[in-house]
Amino acid sequence: VSWCFSCVVSSVRMARPNILFLSTDQQSSRALSCAGNPDLHTPHMDALAAAGVRFDQAYCAAPVCGPSRASLMTGRMPHETGVLVNGMTPDPAIPNMGELFRRAGYRTAWSGGWHLPDSGPQIRGFECLHDADIHLGHGSLADVHVTDRAIDFLQLDHDRPFFLGVSLCNPHDICRWLVSRPSAPQSEAGLPPLPSNFEPDPAEAEFIGQCRQSDYCQGGTHTSDWNELQWRNYLKSYYRLTEEADVQVGRLMATLRATGLERETLVLFTSDHGEGLAAHRWVCKLMLYEEPVRVPFVVSWPGVIPAGAVDAEHLVSGLDVLPTLCSWAEVDFPEVTGISLRPLIENRREAGRTFLVTELHADMEDVEEMQGRMLRTRRYKYVVFSRGRNPEMFFDLGEDPGETRNLALEVEGDAELDRHRALMRQWCAQTGDPFAATDVLNS
Repeated sequence: VSWCFSCVVSSVRMARPNILFLSTDQQSSRALSCAGNPDLHTPHMDALAAAGVRFDQAYCAAPVCGPSRASLMTGRMPHETGVLVNGMTPDPAIPNMGELFRRAGYRTAWSGGWHLPDSGPQIRGFECLHDADIHLGHGSLADVHVTDRAIDFLQLDHDRPFFLGVSLCNPHDICRWLVSRPSAPQSEAGLPPLPSNFEPDPAEAEFIGQCRQSDYCQGGTHTSDWNELQWRNYLKSYYRLTEEADVQVGRLMATLRATGLERETLVLFTSDHGEGLAAHRWVCKLMLYEEPVRVPFVVSWPGVIPAGAVDAEHLVSGLDVLPTLCSWAEVDFPEVTGISLRPLIENRREAGRTFLVTELHADMEDVEEMQGRMLRTRRYKYVVFSRGRNPEMFFDLGEDPGETRNLALEVEGDAELDRHRALMRQWCAQTGDPFAATDVLNS
């Protein structure tokens, strides 16, 4: 769908918008019915997408909660924030979104998971709305409470613009579902089909095989003995948890409408990372396949941002959240690694970035050794791991969106593969990524 910013620019209000930054946890870009998935129903997320621009090629900065959240809040990569795995504290010298908006005169508030050590009752840069004793890592218990507190905030009388962050846990409860060792279903009735890329590559990178046996990755240690019905039951359970999160999105958006705030509020909706979705027999996150790294990404502001647009061309990163929101709100921000998406929304012919990178640190106890990087261009995807046999993967996503044919095993010396290796080295040099020193990238 194309759009013309000049057709809507007359509706732009001079006042700075309120900001509603809405995030789920562990929601893959495919886990939206408006993205063409018939196995779940997300009417409220779909309505939000229909009211704005949905970026279809959006990626997290890291496929795990803490590092990705630090990047969302700062516009910087994990190796820049210092948050490589869960439990690490961001560099305090790098201001986060709450601090920047508060300095600019916004009232800043947060309800829900923060996923960084300063998680409450004091959250850096934000007024904490949720009760400190609520178990935020259990979405089926916490998400209603988190939404209730956010609704209470929206219903206040506001004498200045606000920034409200609402961080829902689900569909992250799929992790709890996995460790509960659910019994195998007796029938395939009502179970989604397996994806076409269900079977892993027999020659997959040795690094991935090592991750399958890691409790930290929560992968093969729980699923190695599953039959196909169990895999399909996992998909069904994940989609139901996503639908639970969708209900809370609907409550928030209904409150915006009821309070008359909808046309004064810019909403950005995304997730910190995706979910394996049984592709390559993978569950949870912590891998660089498309399902764990691609996320929903919607920007909406009625009367200002065009409605009903799907951008399937531009490459978008979680790094772009901060500069995008600051740009619309006229909030000054320091140098970041992300880019503002405002120019792309105002003029789809803008080129945008030529590539983006996602980081992986796959083991909390072996942070330096167990690393990977993904570099995505418009058509291709290059992945390189820090060790093991077959450490490189190269996919033509135009021809092979399911990542079933690793061209790195076939086209050594190919110009495109060499170009992507060079782009990765360039990125590491420009951003100070120590991954540049790994033997694999320098071989």
